[in-house]
Amino acid sequence: MPGERVFLSAEWRDLVMLNYEVDPGLLIRHVPHGTELDAFGGRVYVSLVGFRFLHTKLFGILPIPFHDEFEEVNLRFYVRRRDPQGDRRGVVFIREIVPKRAVAHVARLAYGENYVRHPMRHTVRRNGTGITTEYQWRVEREWCSLHAEASDTQAYAAEGSVEQFISEHYWGYAAQRNGGCVEYHVSHVPWRVWTTTTAGFGGDGTLLYGPELAAILRRPPDSALIAEGSPVLVFAGRRIS
Repeated sequence: MPGERVFLSAEWRDLVMLNYEVDPGLLIRHVPHGTELDAFGGRVYVSLVGFRFLHTKLFGILPIPFHDEFEEVNLRFYVRRRDPQGDRRGVVFIREIVPKRAVAHVARLAYGENYVRHPMRHTVRRNGTGITTEYQWRVEREWCSLHAEASDTQAYAAEGSVEQFISEHYWGYAAQRNGGCVEYHVSHVPWRVWTTTTAGFGGDGTLLYGPELAAILRRPPDSALIAEGSPVLVFAGRRIS
């Protein structure tokens, strides 16, 4: 958008998205000021998302030595901010995990996001048109994971589908400690996605997400997808009233 300043450029690749319907009351305390919960077909979702950061550059031009490629896993939900020029659909992150301490520190400073650092690893295997992807992170002595497998070819998400709703949010919102909210724009093309044949979470998420959300993650996801990803631009945030 005109006048925006790029904070970070990268590629997001091999995204796994596990989506769970939740009671809206579970998320109310996390909703930033100036936004409201967004729903698909009357259903409110949280998503556990794993992906790879590649070719990461600050301000779109400055490579970050030893920090240009890494994994991220985040737990997020979906909000809407009403605006006279058109509603903005965005995401709020409950927790974001990366393996690089400096990445977590910069993200906390720049946006007030809920980043933490944990050891991580991943595997991506392609077999013909199919794909199997897994992301793992260690909390204390236990490894947690999310995984998904797809055997069909990828395609753009159908118009009006839950896959489109989950994968096409282009704004981020972060509640601030003083009660305010930071809004930032994320730009990328629509992603082609695979519909998964198997997908799920493994481990105990209680320490990171609390007992209620951890119990939800132990359920089979209500939907799941793998997205191939694309280059992205993350723009500098601004405080909204």
